[in-house]
Amino acid sequence: MSARLDRIQTRLVETFKPVSCLLNDDSAAHAGHAGAASGAGHFSLRIVSEKFEGLNRISRHRLVYDAVGDMMHSEIHALVIVALAPSEMPT
Repeated sequence: MSARLDRIQTRLVETFKPVSCLLNDDSAAHAGHAGAASGAGHFSLRIVSEKFEGLNRISRHRLVYDAVGDMMHSEIHALVIVALAPSEMPT
């Protein structure tokens, strides 16, 4: 795991105490993209946490962006988010 991926993952785990947190670095697929020129990465996230219970999708995304806000544009160029509550997980 890259140091940047590890920093993002650590921040998410500390903030959300998730049941599940899958963070992928998709930067290689975006090589040559204008946003990649700055060195910031492209990531996809699937996170399941009690903190998302009762919240709509926009509120959930805001919480995630708040958690990594200082990393946006310097380490994170793009972040695709799927944020779920445990009650939304199949049994």
